[in-house]
Amino acid sequence: MRKMQTQGVHHITIMGADRQTSIDFWEGTLGMPFIFDQPNLDRASESHLYFDPGDGRLITIFTDEERTPDATQTPADQGAVHHIAFSVSQATFKQLVERLDERGIKHSGPKDRGFMDSIYFRDPLGLLIELASYRFDPPEGRTHAEVLYEAHLIRVERGDYNIAEIHLADAIEKMTEARFASLSSDRSPKNPYRS
Repeated sequence: MRKMQTQGVHHITIMGADRQTSIDFWEGTLGMPFIFDQPNLDRASESHLYFDPGDGRLITIFTDEERTPDATQTPADQGAVHHIAFSVSQATFKQLVERLDERGIKHSGPKDRGFMDSIYFRDPLGLLIELASYRFDPPEGRTHAEVLYEAHLIRVERGDYNIAEIHLADAIEKMTEARFASLSSDRSPKNPYRS
């Protein structure tokens, strides 16, 4: 038996209500360009709208003009989607409370996740949305996931409860040291400000 190796998220499709609600939320609120539109090839009564969340991947929405928005919370049963998280910059994150408030959108307020900052709110159809901002940049040529993996190993080794910024900083230092050779025979921390 062999794995069916994935290489990233191709797209996520959400059941929407009417077309304009989807456009107003995904593009008009979250800033995702509306890039592609065609009929749902499996159900002619629906349209299939495509949005770019910022990384060239796709968020797609099935819409039907017979459906009206219902903000009732989406099911939280086993197998259901709990939430969808989208990446934002720290500059944008610092503006989120104000921008959500000016639209009258109820939200969680900023949440400290140790390695990132998050805020949660519901879309017009009750789907929980998270906007998240990493607190670190990975070393050149490495990914956020690789840094988080290294930070996890460091956290577990130290017996700490959750990943914090110190684990991230130490992981980045370790990854950078492993990536680059040095002419120095001793790469340990030094204090050049000796008295």
